[in-house]
Amino acid sequence: MHARRLGNTDLYLSVLGLGTWAIGGAGWKMGWGAQDDAESIATIQRALDLGINWIDTAPAYGQGHSEEVVGRAIRGRRDEVIVATKCGLVWEPGQYDVTERLTADSVRREIDDSLRRLQVEVIDLYQIHWPDPDPQIEEAWTVIAEAIRAGKIRYGGVSNFDVAQMLRAQAIHPIASLQPNFSMIAQKPITDGLLEFCARERIGVVAYSPLAGGLLTEKMSREWAESLPEDDWRSRNRRFREDLSANLKLVDGLRALAHAAGRTVPQLAIAWVLHHPETTSAIVGARRPAQIEELVAGADFELSADMLGEIDALLAERSRALAG
Repeated sequence: MHARRLGNTDLYLSVLGLGTWAIGGAGWKMGWGAQDDAESIATIQRALDLGINWIDTAPAYGQGHSEEVVGRAIRGRRDEVIVATKCGLVWEPGQYDVTERLTADSVRREIDDSLRRLQVEVIDLYQIHWPDPDPQIEEAWTVIAEAIRAGKIRYGGVSNFDVAQMLRAQAIHPIASLQPNFSMIAQKPITDGLLEFCARERIGVVAYSPLAGGLLTEKMSREWAESLPEDDWRSRNRRFREDLSANLKLVDGLRALAHAAGRTVPQLAIAWVLHHPETTSAIVGARRPAQIEELVAGADFELSADMLGEIDALLAERSRALAG
């Protein structure tokens, strides 16, 4: 699998990164339901075997559990993997939800906790998870800059920031990367000028949710969406409820297009995100080795101009249906 340079850093990321939100398991508000740790570890190790060289996690994913699983999975293979994690979402013991906090003391504590859970001496990419509370952005980013100078972190990044918020952080310390929600049906990075800004400032872009939380996959159907358990955040999400009919029609169209090319819907969705030259890497989630084996094939899928035009037509039809 080929790699792209992350912004102005010396990190070269495989064009697919492994996201570990789902392997955090259940027991918190934004969980994906129960998950077997042994299967998670097998998935992570299979991703490394297939050439994925970086893993994205966060303390919030399972309230520390995802980081712990990642730490176990990469033990003995640390030199093969770039580790990215985050800060800004905290919780109290037994608390179902998480709270936004970016104070200096909290971020310092989160850095040390992540190092311990991941069992690493340095975090390669450390990101502010959400820019909330907004007035605390500068406080948190200053602490991250201090941790970089102290050798606990190699590079700092941001997630879910807009251009104005990135400018505020840039005034304190260079931003290595932006992690935006970016997929065929989440195009704010284009419409809000985020990709253009990152290209100009030489900030890497690591796109999360290119499969739209599982919507842009082969398994997507009305029956599957309606069977999502209550402890899966998607059971409460508009895309899988109120907008379901329009989204199912989109997936049907994408399925026909992908299958005609001998590909799958998720491979097509990944290729669409990677087609944008500003994108350094796309983060894909997987809970089983077989899932990551399918997804890596999207890394070398080149979309033709005709395919891009057909995708645009399907997306326009979806927009009309939702507006209707």
